[in-house]
Amino acid sequence: MSGLNLDDFATLIERPDSGVRRDAEERRERIGPRPGALGRLDELGEWLAAAQGAVPVKPVTRPKAVLFAGDHGVAELGVSGGPAEGARTLVRAALDGLGTGAILARRAGVELRVVDMSLDCDPADLPGDVTRHRVRRGSGRIDVEDALTAEEAERAFRAGMAVADEEADSGTDLVVLGDLSVGGTTAAGVLIAALCGTDASVVTGRGGFGIDDLAWMRKCAAIRDALRRARPVLGDQLQLLAAVGGADLAAMTGFLLQSAVRRTPVILDGVVCAAAALVGQRVAFRAPDWWLAGQAAGDPAQAKALDRMALNPLLDHGVTVGEGTGALLALPLVQAAAALAAELPEHA
Repeated sequence: MSGLNLDDFATLIERPDSGVRRDAEERRERIGPRPGALGRLDELGEWLAAAQGAVPVKPVTRPKAVLFAGDHGVAELGVSGGPAEGARTLVRAALDGLGTGAILARRAGVELRVVDMSLDCDPADLPGDVTRHRVRRGSGRIDVEDALTAEEAERAFRAGMAVADEEADSGTDLVVLGDLSVGGTTAAGVLIAALCGTDASVVTGRGGFGIDDLAWMRKCAAIRDALRRARPVLGDQLQLLAAVGGADLAAMTGFLLQSAVRRTPVILDGVVCAAAALVGQRVAFRAPDWWLAGQAAGDPAQAKALDRMALNPLLDHGVTVGEGTGALLALPLVQAAAALAAELPEHA
């Protein structure tokens, strides 16, 4: 398998329509309440208009929550507070409607899609539509070995692209992106530290489930060791994802880039999404113009990545649980901005 040229994304991805955005700004001058009175809702409405290429902006009526799932071998070092059974437990809860993201999605009337990329379980344990893109069973332990082979990294990346195309083709008008992983925040920390040129201690957070000081030190050491393996391949983003990412992170990167190609706006959840987005920015510098940061989780790596991409979180509630939870909390703000921009009447 070959023929995937990441450089093509830099050509294919255009920014949201700046002319339409100016038209949206001018229309905003003609409606009440006065400009600025709605704060960031004005900015969001104008961003959506540019993404849609339409003034007035169209309401967001078909959002979808897409969660990429995977297990990371580095979790065996005791760097995560996630379930001992692995991310399969999180996926099962999401499918049963019992996870935090699933509950919020249901309350918001948002369809939830789970994509298994590298869960460490028998695929027969889960529905076929969840497992059909799986690349392998668990990703490698990134402090001592590659997470994926080069072929697996490309397969995962292409799978993410395929999911983005499926969503665009089905009429999804906004994606809430999240992860269901155990060990994923460690891999995310490595990617962000490598791309931002920082040390392990600067990006090591407490993870989605919270860890004690001893586990934090183990996590910091794992990120440090994986960073040594990441730095020699910084010039090749697929190699970087293979070395220290994982199938879920590779798929999310492909998903984000192809969503930008297809002009589908995306709300990012936590640090795992931020890491994939940062890799995507390295591939195509215009891509982040299609993404919103849903919330600030309080994770130092996420803050570093969002700052590098100049993405200002919509909410700051310190939600670290993942599962798309923080981004789903931000979704009503985006929908409100679209509704106000679309429905407020112009002055006579």
